[in-house]
Amino acid sequence: MKRIGFIAAACFVLAACASAPSTELPAAPPPGEPAEFFGLAPAQIRTAFGTPDFKRHDGDAQMWRYDGQACKAFVFFNKKDGAQAVRHVETIPRGQTIAADLNCLKALRVVPAPVS
Repeated sequence: MKRIGFIAAACFVLAACASAPSTELPAAPPPGEPAEFFGLAPAQIRTAFGTPDFKRHDGDAQMWRYDGQACKAFVFFNKKDGAQAVRHVETIPRGQTIAADLNCLKALRVVPAPVS
């Protein structure tokens, strides 16, 4: 009798777990990159932004994070023709029309962007 009670309780617990609400993922960022960053080498990003606050390496891919007072920037590199190059730039908060907020990137720069 105890065994049947235990089995019934275990089934009740499992059923409660199965009906728990799932966590929704946040919306994907808008597509697109700031044109002036796409394809830059890591040395060029380091010159513009300094040493990253955090680096992550996953195989041939890298992610560098820069932390500012009001925002964070994430620069993603992948190999192209055997050399690392920027493939994606994203900020928190995000930009209005692309994944990166240009004001955030401007605020994080240690070297001013050249005037065009």
